[in-house]
Amino acid sequence: MDDASPLQGRDADRARELRQVKLAATLLLVSTAALFVVARHYEPLHWAWGYVAAFAAAATVGGLADWYAVVALFRRPLGLPIPHTAIIPRNHERIADNLGSFIETNFLAPEAVAKKLGEVDFAAHMAAWLADRERSAALAAFAVRMLPKALAAIDEGGLRRFLAERVQTELQKIEIAPLAAGLLGTITAKGQHRRLLDELLRVLEKFLTNEEALAALRKKIRQELPAVFKLYRADAYLLRKIVASAIAFLEEAREDPDHPVRAEFDRFAKTFVERLRTSRSFARRAEELKADLLARPEVAALAGHAWDGLRNFLKRDAGSDDSLIRRELEAMLVDVGGQLAGDAAIRAEINRGMVEVLGEFVQSQKSGVGRFIADQVKSWDIDVLIGRVELTVGRDLQYIRFNGALIGGLAGLALHGLEQGLKLPF
Repeated sequence: MDDASPLQGRDADRARELRQVKLAATLLLVSTAALFVVARHYEPLHWAWGYVAAFAAAATVGGLADWYAVVALFRRPLGLPIPHTAIIPRNHERIADNLGSFIETNFLAPEAVAKKLGEVDFAAHMAAWLADRERSAALAAFAVRMLPKALAAIDEGGLRRFLAERVQTELQKIEIAPLAAGLLGTITAKGQHRRLLDELLRVLEKFLTNEEALAALRKKIRQELPAVFKLYRADAYLLRKIVASAIAFLEEAREDPDHPVRAEFDRFAKTFVERLRTSRSFARRAEELKADLLARPEVAALAGHAWDGLRNFLKRDAGSDDSLIRRELEAMLVDVGGQLAGDAAIRAEINRGMVEVLGEFVQSQKSGVGRFIADQVKSWDIDVLIGRVELTVGRDLQYIRFNGALIGGLAGLALHGLEQGLKLPF
């Protein structure tokens, strides 16, 4: 606030009220002084004037003392260099530091902050905001508009290369053998590996009934047979026998849950999982395979192509008037708001989390808040500061002058009465 700027609104009303009460207090002081003079003049005429003079004298002294005390807060009384006056101007910086420290210690104490934050239902406000379809639509539209800029920042700012390097680094840290052992162990424990055997049996049976495959097998058999057997078409006979036996065997294994093939496959699966879990050679070979795979340029190119495809799709969808991402995001936000509104337990958990997070943030920043308040108060013009304080509490301070005159007058009256009582003969 500029010291020269005119007061407006409520400040103007306060200033007018302050002038009025100051004038009234000054008139009271002048009146008690005048009453004292009059009472002293007429005191010889009647004893009662002595009591009036005592009251007026003490009231004048009390009014003067309180006037001095009130004025000494803001300036030097009558401009005289009296010690311990102009308290606020002389202690401007100390007051600012103490005010900042007081607010930091009391208003921003952990208990006070947690209590105040606990009164706010953050989750309910969040749920109501998200459940409003217009607000969720606006938020979804904003997120979609920002999407192309985010993608451009990833490509141009080196974030894409950084993320790729981080992903590759993390993949290199993963131990394949224990991971595969855990995954396969879960599968075998639930018997799901038997589905793989069923599928393998169906594939083999399908292979043995394929004409092209049979032709290739017959050709291979002909190449291995002596020439005399070829004259009698022994290759066709052998092939039919082999294929018929194999198909019959596969059908038996597929239909019989207790078939020896199944038991052998179970043993193989469990043994393989155990070797993955415990064998160092298996672990070393798995790590070598992983390193070779990650080092191949085809893997890097595949990741790059996948990113390019995803980026192009996101850009096209973001620029579309009927964006799929925007619709799905809007629906998701509205759904989250509705579910949050109906789940008191989740709301309570969110509120506890908000209180903890915001409380820790306030505690980490409260010293900065205290310094900021102190620096702001120090930067104020002292005349402006005094003017603001006077407008705020000056009217109440002026009533101290009224009280001082009244209490002083009553005290003077009581002392005068005591004095007169002591003079009486006993």
